[in-house]
Amino acid sequence: MNLSLNPNKVVEYLQKPALEFTKADLINFVKGNGIRMVKFMYPADDNRLKSLNFVINSESYLDSILTYGERVDGSSLFPFIEAGNSDLYVIPRYSTAFLDPFAEIPTLTLLASFFGKEGLPLKESPEYALRKACKEFRDTTGMDFFAMGELEYYVIYEDSGLFHASDQKGYHESAPFAKFNDFRVECMNLIAQAGGQIKYGHNEVGNFTQDGKIYEQNEIEFLPVPAVQAADHLMIAKWIIRTLASKKGYDVTFAPKITAGKAGSGLHIHFKIMKGDNNMMTDNGYLSDTAKKAIAGILEYADAITAMGNKVPTSYFRLVPHQEAPTSICWGDRNRSVLVRVPLGWTGENDMCSQVNPLEKGQIRIPPQKQTVELRSADCSADIYQLIAAMVVAARKGFEMEDALAKAEKTYVNVNIHNEENKEKLAQLKSLPDSCVASADALEAVRDVFEEKEVFSPRLIDGILAKLRKYDDADLRTKTTDHNQMMKVVKKYWHCG
Repeated sequence: MNLSLNPNKVVEYLQKPALEFTKADLINFVKGNGIRMVKFMYPADDNRLKSLNFVINSESYLDSILTYGERVDGSSLFPFIEAGNSDLYVIPRYSTAFLDPFAEIPTLTLLASFFGKEGLPLKESPEYALRKACKEFRDTTGMDFFAMGELEYYVIYEDSGLFHASDQKGYHESAPFAKFNDFRVECMNLIAQAGGQIKYGHNEVGNFTQDGKIYEQNEIEFLPVPAVQAADHLMIAKWIIRTLASKKGYDVTFAPKITAGKAGSGLHIHFKIMKGDNNMMTDNGYLSDTAKKAIAGILEYADAITAMGNKVPTSYFRLVPHQEAPTSICWGDRNRSVLVRVPLGWTGENDMCSQVNPLEKGQIRIPPQKQTVELRSADCSADIYQLIAAMVVAARKGFEMEDALAKAEKTYVNVNIHNEENKEKLAQLKSLPDSCVASADALEAVRDVFEEKEVFSPRLIDGILAKLRKYDDADLRTKTTDHNQMMKVVKKYWHCG
């Protein structure tokens, strides 16, 4: 394997892929690179990464923390863990190791997993739920679930008054009309050094000026990787973007909606199903039955999935008609009004490269296996591990549904769902929930599906339901018609997730 261009300094030094890292490898890296500290990071109930720092006192101590991890107070991380019996272990995952880009003292950082007192994975841990979901998917289908995210966010800073971009016309804008391209590129570089597999980055639609400040929407999109890795990459990316913004004096928000009438920020999750090295999403250039069965399963449980992917009241201010955000449970090709979209997948027969580069004519080209399918409902209030785990469970159920292909055909929409010609079809489709409370109701109605095979533990589902219902927002969206009222709600969840 050629690792010469890998940006992760640990991979570069060890000359082996991250999935092959051993404890001995990491000790060698520490000794050979003047590393003085180790940091564990792990997600808590607020969907943010927490940190635990270690000074390397000796090689034996380094060996100990890499082998046995450390104790933490679980009751301060998760509300479902009682203070009277709260100790958890955090055990580092060697494959996630990277050189901390912000630490003044050289620091090796690793993501860690939660374990209980018996030395077994914590069943209530969302990361463990995702691992279980992937295992059951593979056991049922003989295939693997790959995922990637589109991470949208706004950068906010003082308005210089120069080169204003057109309002809500920021898609792929360049400098000088785009102000934060360099910031995004710096974020991408640091995310890549931390192991994130990035596809590209660009300015998004949303941009406006308000109260002397510029609000500019950006997006970083990742490459498909095994589902647990995909969640890890998104968690690290959010931490890096926020930390770098803080150091530069920018405000950054991943909030799903930040004002009325402007583009909200989503967390679109693409997936593909792999069998060995083969992408099973297409068959002779067309969307395969494998893909359609997975889509049918995700649509069947789409309303419940919002309980994992849309966790604050302002999530449902984004999920309204005519805002390039889905409201009806349906799917289609290249169609941004649907819940599940099938984007272009390089399935055509024509050689586009040689048409624009005549010197390449005559080269034999095998089309890349890039076809993915995109779920468009989620946003960054999501617990990313729960969200992708729920998608994996739902996709697996699609393979177990006898009428999956018929359901896929029934929910297919070939043009904008809000067009007049689709009026009758729109009336037949189920709608996404309109509040956290409605999402909780949808999940509770099918909780047995997610608890099946012990993927989601009953205590984890109970915690999700309790948290959503605590918002008591059943009619908040219909009541909040005044801009000032909306902004009060928006500010409460400005830094969600």
